[in-house]
Amino acid sequence: MSLVKSRKIRELNAYFTPVGFVIEETTDDIDKLQIDQQDPLNEWIGQFEANKYIALFHLGFLEKEKWFSPAIEYLYHIVDLLIKKLSKQSDLEFSRESVQVELIEEELNRLKEEVPFVIGAEYVDATWLQALWEKLLAVFRMEIRTYEGTVSRYFAEYSSNINVVGRVFFHLVENKEEQYPFAFMATYSTKPVKSKKAVHTPLKNALVEFKGDEKTLLALMATVIKAAEQSRFISELLESGELFSPLKLTNKEAYTFLKEIVIYEGAGIMCRVPDWWRKSNNSVRLSVTIGEKEPAKVGLDAIMDFSPSLKIGDEALTEQELRDFLAMAEGLVQYKGKWVEVNKEKLEVVLQAFEKVKDLAKDEVLSLGDAMRMELNINKVLDLSSEEIEVSISNGQWFRNMKETLIHPMSMQKVDTVPSFQATLRAYQESGFQWLYKMSQLGFGACLADDMGLGKTVQIIAFLEYTRIHYGGKALLILPASLIGNWQKEIEKFAPELTYQILHKSDRKGAEELCVSDSAFLCITTYGMAVRLEELKNRQWDFLILDEAQAIKNPGTKQTKAIKGIPAKMKIAMTGTPIENRLSDLWSLFDFLNQGLLGTAKEFTNFTKGLTDDGIGYAKLRKMINPFVLRRLKTDKKIISDLPDKLEMNEYATLSKKQVALYKQLLEQIAVKLEEAEGIERKGLILSSIMKFKQICNHPDQYLGREEFKPENSGKFEQLREICETIYVKRERVLVFTQFREMTEPISDFLKNIFLKEGFVLHGGTPIKKRNQMVEQFNGEQYIPYMVLSLKAGGVGLNLTAANHVIHFDRWWNPAVENQATDRAFRIGQTKNVMVHKFVTKGTVEEKIDAMIEAKQKLAGDILSASGEQWITEYNNEELMQLFVLGGDVK
Repeated sequence: MSLVKSRKIRELNAYFTPVGFVIEETTDDIDKLQIDQQDPLNEWIGQFEANKYIALFHLGFLEKEKWFSPAIEYLYHIVDLLIKKLSKQSDLEFSRESVQVELIEEELNRLKEEVPFVIGAEYVDATWLQALWEKLLAVFRMEIRTYEGTVSRYFAEYSSNINVVGRVFFHLVENKEEQYPFAFMATYSTKPVKSKKAVHTPLKNALVEFKGDEKTLLALMATVIKAAEQSRFISELLESGELFSPLKLTNKEAYTFLKEIVIYEGAGIMCRVPDWWRKSNNSVRLSVTIGEKEPAKVGLDAIMDFSPSLKIGDEALTEQELRDFLAMAEGLVQYKGKWVEVNKEKLEVVLQAFEKVKDLAKDEVLSLGDAMRMELNINKVLDLSSEEIEVSISNGQWFRNMKETLIHPMSMQKVDTVPSFQATLRAYQESGFQWLYKMSQLGFGACLADDMGLGKTVQIIAFLEYTRIHYGGKALLILPASLIGNWQKEIEKFAPELTYQILHKSDRKGAEELCVSDSAFLCITTYGMAVRLEELKNRQWDFLILDEAQAIKNPGTKQTKAIKGIPAKMKIAMTGTPIENRLSDLWSLFDFLNQGLLGTAKEFTNFTKGLTDDGIGYAKLRKMINPFVLRRLKTDKKIISDLPDKLEMNEYATLSKKQVALYKQLLEQIAVKLEEAEGIERKGLILSSIMKFKQICNHPDQYLGREEFKPENSGKFEQLREICETIYVKRERVLVFTQFREMTEPISDFLKNIFLKEGFVLHGGTPIKKRNQMVEQFNGEQYIPYMVLSLKAGGVGLNLTAANHVIHFDRWWNPAVENQATDRAFRIGQTKNVMVHKFVTKGTVEEKIDAMIEAKQKLAGDILSASGEQWITEYNNEELMQLFVLGGDVK
């Protein structure tokens, strides 16, 4: 079946988890019936679904495909490395399913540095890589155990591009004789009768071992014959028979051998040579030292000192010594006890680059931003035309110390929080506060990117209160409307003296215009209002802070452009998902924080095109942005030790206009009825009224009995969106509890659009068999993002440890019942910190009762748990109306 349309229909992606990886397929619903079953992508999707480790191992035999996402390409690089290492095992035919192939420390470190910016990248550490490596190696061992042919034939069946090494090795070592400073020997691997492991023995022994068996000897020598066809040096050794004996070599002969290694290894001969050749420590290179002294001013425009130098390994080289090398014949020469390659073409390029940079250091200026950009492409910043020249950056003392301090804020010189800040910060939060202060002193934009639940808000408040007391000024905070209530509560709790103003239509009285007040230190507004309020662009703000800064990830939108047009001395972004999947999001974030650091959008796009070629680009990019992004994770053992296993927090939603109108209408009706009701009737009226208030706070349509449930008509739905969008980006899972069965489907329908996938709904009407199936699937590897549960049906008997978020959409006002529900996720078998989000609608009966419960719990938690909501009926009419009435913040 052929495709009706030429555009791609299916995409295969991957994201990383603490225990491995998950393959994720996206399908264009409109065209999903037009799938070409012969398309390689569709073939691989089926294989990944059957067994992802077998499919991934076989993926390594392919050439890179266009449909590879960055995550799959990274996994491909790991498999490719394994297959190459397997193909270079000279005793592979002997060991077969017993083969041992290790990831050495250098390879592990490189793989950790080269992780792309994708979901779950933070989980990729040495333990994660070793576990994946063993699973992939197990696939090879399993397949080769039952394969009847040779190992070479096994590899050839999958790819003609894989050359399994032969059993012959070439060795070159240094020798102490002046005339013959090198020694050469050829060996081959053989397996002694009583040994499980192959050993290396001189090649001349093969003439004895295979005497009379010309066919086996020719098979052994096949790789040497192949190399001799391209190498005159090996051809002469083979013809003369000298190849079968240890040889002394001159430095000229050794240089010929070293230059031809690519020929030998291409023929299937493993070469063991001195480390200095493999690591290019014998080549002259240009090094540029930047930032030895502290610049006169701060910010990315600060002027940095820089100077070029020449080096061989770690040894300094003078310009005259380089010119002396150029006067010598090409080859290997000794310099300060080390062998150096004299390659005139390369040395000429290095000399020209050195002279050019020397002239630049005299006549040009290098900004701190330029110095940072050198991490990505030093040749471009210094306008060096040749990409072949190796130029290294050496950070001077000030530059090195500055970057190290920002990357490791625990080592910073500390300032104390001010007395008016009324909170005790955890150790990592204290580091965050110190880091924000240091960034402000250096004039840098800062991205506070801690995981959800680690307390970004309280760190920002500590920083704002410190700067308000010591420096004054004016700060602007832009956030989603659903977070206004949370910020108000946090400010009032932790910095009650910090003056703030809400610039939002919900805070406006009548036709009153919204204007920036000169008396408030902090102005708080929403992303939507920031586009409309021209006054924001006409002021020079000291601080501009974005909460949920992923709102500006699309650089082309009107909203992003408007916010980037607001002038500020320091810009701060808060986000729990700074860099996930699309690097264009990263560019837009840094275009706001530190404009120009990542170049123009076009320059950055050109840079990202080559990122997946070898992974080095990811390492460079990560190294460059690390000083400007502070990210701590709940999975970090250092952070976990400072956290409770269960993080509980109130999430404050704001009523919509429709909710306010219905709430006030109900309030008036209750006031009249309370005057007439007595006894049982009065208790019934109070409890039914509480239920109705809860319904209004959930959504107007629940109270009115309608089925539309538009999200914009409920503050809780908007709050749910903010939290679940972050959960989705991180591919975590969430349980949403409601005491109302009729709310389970509307909530699920809403979440479907956020997670782009349907989760589960469980209530009293769900059959027992189906419940068990849901639990099994939810806890399985396939990504089921959410489960919506009615509190009574889902509060007991379920083990849902795959979720690490619990949301109480509405409140039972009985701590025992809520805790029992929370413990569906927070129980034996849970390996992650569980975050419990309790929704409270600001200014309503929900907020007042929540505060009362908190106070009562401290006094008599057991009594409260047993009484449920009955205690509220004991209030007199005046106390009840004070409990029900809307708070002063709700208009």
